[in-house]
Amino acid sequence: MTATAVCSVTDSPPTLLVCVNQRTKSHDMFVENGVLCVNVLTGEHEELSGRFARFSEDDRFAYGTWEHAITGAPVLANALAAFDCRIVDRLNRGTHSVFICEVDVTLNGNADDGLVWFGRTYHRLPPPG
Repeated sequence: MTATAVCSVTDSPPTLLVCVNQRTKSHDMFVENGVLCVNVLTGEHEELSGRFARFSEDDRFAYGTWEHAITGAPVLANALAAFDCRIVDRLNRGTHSVFICEVDVTLNGNADDGLVWFGRTYHRLPPPG
């Protein structure tokens, strides 16, 4: 699924805030398993991002190359970066849950640029440097 929002909470311990719509199947899996992996996409992943943003029954993992992180969560092999996380707290607010996640491992890919969804459109971030 595509998270509504992701942001850093603290660097010690490394912690992320991840907002997830409670209607997604992924939401219930996160609650049940207590883990998730935040995959930061590249410009090459625009179509894949669209597949994960829709509420559909198709096997979205049939697209892309997937591995398992230390927690067992799926990690996109060529993501710009990936954060393998354990959920340590949850706050329900309206239609969404706010998961507080401690980062076990940060994985870096070999991508050239990042992909951001903002203002109802995709934006490609230039490569660093």
